[in-house]
Amino acid sequence: MSSATTTDPENTIAFMGVEGANADLACRQACPYMHTLGVASFEDVFQAVAEGRAALGMIPIENSQAGRVAEIHPLLPKTNLHIVGEYFQHIEHCLLAPKGATLATVKDVYSHPQGLLQCREHLRELKLTTHTYSNTAQAAADVAQWNDKTKAAVASPLAGELYGLAVLKEHMQDSDDNVTVFIIIAREPVDPEPSESARVLTTLLYTVRNLPAALYKSLGGFATNGVNILKLESYIPPGAARDSAQFFLTFEGHPRQPNVQHALEELSFFCKKVTVLGVYPADKARFS
Repeated sequence: MSSATTTDPENTIAFMGVEGANADLACRQACPYMHTLGVASFEDVFQAVAEGRAALGMIPIENSQAGRVAEIHPLLPKTNLHIVGEYFQHIEHCLLAPKGATLATVKDVYSHPQGLLQCREHLRELKLTTHTYSNTAQAAADVAQWNDKTKAAVASPLAGELYGLAVLKEHMQDSDDNVTVFIIIAREPVDPEPSESARVLTTLLYTVRNLPAALYKSLGGFATNGVNILKLESYIPPGAARDSAQFFLTFEGHPRQPNVQHALEELSFFCKKVTVLGVYPADKARFS
């Protein structure tokens, strides 16, 4: 359902963008029973959930072709929200233009930087001039409004349907293995039990102490206790000192499991601060 029909905040999931965005499509697929609420920025997604205007929020954190979504990392340390799930969405991009346009008439293409990155080889072949946009679906909406046969958008098939655009080229993504990983956030945490059929992930942020080989030593407990690290990223928050790098870590396991407890104890010994962002069920697509 679209944001236009939203009536119950507790049955609403927020995303960044407008109707027809890939995040909107991910919300509809992951939570088909919920209304979707499009907002202007990632920060607004966090705010909508924190203020109770939505029960859940859907945030992209990485793409298999274009890499991490860097805008998310400065927001994570500031939030009191919790990661309660993840969703793997296969991304399909189309080249969309007003009816009557052709590949010969189109000169300029508009999309989110991630969309342009994921289609860069095809766009180069077509010799189109690229322009970054805040959102793929907003680009499609504006291309429809401009009704200019020299302008096109890279966006989802859903955006083409919603805004009445013609599909000039399907499968614009350079790789068929084009997957975006979303996290689902909520005001309250979940506490799933790990099992063979329902594997559990833990995501946390930490800052190491100023010690020689502190990062190496902080991770040693995961190796010695057989805890599988799935994601490790470093970044320096805006305005922070250069030696204040934070690390975003996702691993398989629950903090109550003995081997995970031992790994976290060793991690904390070499850290100034450890913040658990969420303990949540893994998407089955992760291990398929």
